[in-house]
Amino acid sequence: MTTLLTAQQVVTPARVLAPGWLLLDGDRVVEVGEGAPPRTPDLDLGDVTVCPGFVDLHVHGGGGAAFETGTPEAARTVAAAHLAHGTTSIAASLVTDTREVMERTVRDLARCVDDGLLAGLHLEGPWLSPARSGAHSPGALALPAREHVEALLDAGGDAVRMVTLAPELTGGLDAVRLLVERGVVAAVGHTDATYDQARAAIDAGARLGTHLFNAMRPMHHREPGAVGALLAADADVELIADGVHLHPAVLRTVFAAKPGRCVLVTDAMAAAGAPDGDYRLGAMDVEVREGVARLASDDGAGAIAGSTLTMDAAVRFAVTQAGVPLADAVHAASTAPARVWGLDDVGALEAGRRADLVVLDAGLEVARVMQAGAWVSPSSTPA
Repeated sequence: MTTLLTAQQVVTPARVLAPGWLLLDGDRVVEVGEGAPPRTPDLDLGDVTVCPGFVDLHVHGGGGAAFETGTPEAARTVAAAHLAHGTTSIAASLVTDTREVMERTVRDLARCVDDGLLAGLHLEGPWLSPARSGAHSPGALALPAREHVEALLDAGGDAVRMVTLAPELTGGLDAVRLLVERGVVAAVGHTDATYDQARAAIDAGARLGTHLFNAMRPMHHREPGAVGALLAADADVELIADGVHLHPAVLRTVFAAKPGRCVLVTDAMAAAGAPDGDYRLGAMDVEVREGVARLASDDGAGAIAGSTLTMDAAVRFAVTQAGVPLADAVHAASTAPARVWGLDDVGALEAGRRADLVVLDAGLEVARVMQAGAWVSPSSTPA
């Protein structure tokens, strides 16, 4: 039996339909249209905006739990915490740890990918620059020797979808080529690379910048570094829209410079959707105060350690604080990340794709969430 939904606005990859409607059949979108619906709707959602379910390619935790523990229970807690905020497809990002720990965690979480709980795994390390390690354990950083890279990829099989690395490291470009050969997205991040070094990585097949500007050599007008290389190249860029990692003017500027190539990510740690307090990010102690996560330090001014962001808040910040058009922000939170990872089944409201929906009210707050054709939380269930 099909279900017809109507709403004041429906965001599609091509444009915003106002008013719009969606015809669903089970867990699939059958048709999307504008104007008068083909029949009396089964549910009129009213003066809301319906978006595709959000896709987060870079997230470490949420709801008080972290993917780094490697347990299915933690993975379910994290996924549920972000699902309540509209993220219907979520990656598990792993921070730097010892080789043994990372291989074990990758093997354990690969089962959650096979079960459909996770969209894939993202290895953020251990092949990062010591000069730009951020909240990664310096003692566990390593050079990307082929045998090490292959071992971590083999541990996860097809579940490993993305690896962030510093291409200037010895063996870095060879690692980029290996990742591309294995069908894994190579992302440039936590890097002190010069423009030429970053450009060489892009030429070798790297096609994403991990949290642009953060944990990268600063852009300079005579040495643009990795930031300049990624902005100038045919590459996508991650952006953390929380007002902590990037100034709103920077966010707005990058969206204007890279139309369709911006990818909103949360880089969330365990405190996303949880109270302030003391947490762990991999092997590092983290203090969360007033929603800002930093490495524990005597003066409270440690390095930023991920975020407490959720994707709905990222979209809201991009639109209301940075002046990014709603359609562009939604594209960056859904369609663009799905494209980067080749997730053809999600990320857009189009015929044949999975029925993942986020219903936003006039204030861009989440009113309801649908995943695979089902309303997924009590607050999402229509009366």
